[in-house]
Amino acid sequence: MAQKNLDYSVLYSDDDIVVLNKRSGILIAADRYNEDAPRLDLLAQEEFGKLYAVHRIDKDTSGIIVYARNAEAQRSLSMQFEKREVQKTYHALVYGHPLWENLEVKLPLLPDGDARHRTVVNKKVGKPSLTDFRLIGTCGPYSWIEAKPKTGRTHQIRVHLAENGLCIVCDPLYSGNQKPVRLSEIKKKWNGDEYEERPLLSRLALHAYKIEFKHPRTEESVSFTAPYPKDMEATRKQLAKIFGVDPLV
Repeated sequence: MAQKNLDYSVLYSDDDIVVLNKRSGILIAADRYNEDAPRLDLLAQEEFGKLYAVHRIDKDTSGIIVYARNAEAQRSLSMQFEKREVQKTYHALVYGHPLWENLEVKLPLLPDGDARHRTVVNKKVGKPSLTDFRLIGTCGPYSWIEAKPKTGRTHQIRVHLAENGLCIVCDPLYSGNQKPVRLSEIKKKWNGDEYEERPLLSRLALHAYKIEFKHPRTEESVSFTAPYPKDMEATRKQLAKIFGVDPLV
């Protein structure tokens, strides 16, 4: 029996592109700080042959990543990202409740701006960065947020939320609160064993949910959606059951 691939699932592939749904905790390409960390491009090349990176998502973020399979496709896709013609949609679970329904954040960002290699807001030398946020709904101590980054800076969504007083659940860099999501803390009548309980979610609650772009060969608009990974899906179901708010409805 073939071993199930836990690092990624294939959403789509043809002669020009591969669209994958990656797990949290895996790099999508080489990283100068951690040369030995597992890399999605190298793992997927065993299945697809040489792959060309055209955009990035954070190591700790799960969800959609697109690779080109030849130089022409890479050129076309890279140009679309550069011209901001690619539509990206993320879902995040954050602590607290925003006081807005929609929020546009324009803050210039400087990657690797401090000793912890974090991205920081820097009005002098930061690059222009824009994210549109929408409140999907609140559930107990949490809120589901939809984020549409219009630029592609490192950690952009995380920093733009943190600068507006919201931290993504279990963000190891931008949140002071590292508490995982536990059913015992959100369900009133919970009868489990607190010493045996496994958290529903104990990693960065940010998922690259949807991407839309023009296919490099046909130039037709294509759209792909990445199902939530198991931990985020379990959290979604429990929060929806208890609080009646579901980001996928």
